[in-house]
Amino acid sequence: MDRGNERHGHDTRNDYDGFAEAYAAETEHGLVNAFYERPAMLALAGEVTGRRILDAGCGAGPLSAALRDRGAVVTGLDASAAMLALARRRLGDGAALHLADLRDPLPFGDGAFDDVIASLVLHHLEDWGPTLAELRRVLGPGGRLIASVDHPFVAYAFQDPRPDYFSATDYAFDWTFGGHTAPMRFWRKSLDAMTGAFAAAGFRLSRIHEPRPDPAARELFPEGFDDLATKPCFLFFVVEVPDGAVTGG
Repeated sequence: MDRGNERHGHDTRNDYDGFAEAYAAETEHGLVNAFYERPAMLALAGEVTGRRILDAGCGAGPLSAALRDRGAVVTGLDASAAMLALARRRLGDGAALHLADLRDPLPFGDGAFDDVIASLVLHHLEDWGPTLAELRRVLGPGGRLIASVDHPFVAYAFQDPRPDYFSATDYAFDWTFGGHTAPMRFWRKSLDAMTGAFAAAGFRLSRIHEPRPDPAARELFPEGFDDLATKPCFLFFVVEVPDGAVTGG
């Protein structure tokens, strides 16, 4: 996935409000999102009929819509008002939508959800601890958190010389969507740090997944398909709240 030119510094903000329309249009039918990341998330979610699902970082709502169409009771949450406006346009009254930052306490009760979907959002956070604690709180016993992040193998290849793999380090790119360029900031974490953060929040690791793109994309994206099919891009986790666990803190 081409992210443009790498930038460094700690003042970069991920201003999705500034390019929501362009971002949503670019990712709606693109190879990486529509034929790789979203299908993998939906496959990991499996049968969702009647399940209460929080789409944490829902953006313009493509995953929320897909989950709703599969019978889930969906709640969407995002820190970008512009993204939520696009989600409301897509979903109508089909999902409850909330403007909130995942760094803050969530506006939901203990055990309010059966599943949480966190699609390409955790790698925007320096400290996963408070966020994972809140996601753990709003899940009932047996609940699942299904998350996708930049694959650490890929994230550590973005900088030359390579950073310390075992230290959490940030990096930024100038992303261009529809002619609009904006700086985007991410945080690298080692695989051990990520799995340790899930465990510290009270989750039990169920699966780590490294998917390949939908074969249907081969004819649609002949130039990018083979590259995505043979190299890691994102890493997917399914972690669970142990049955019988006490929710809340």
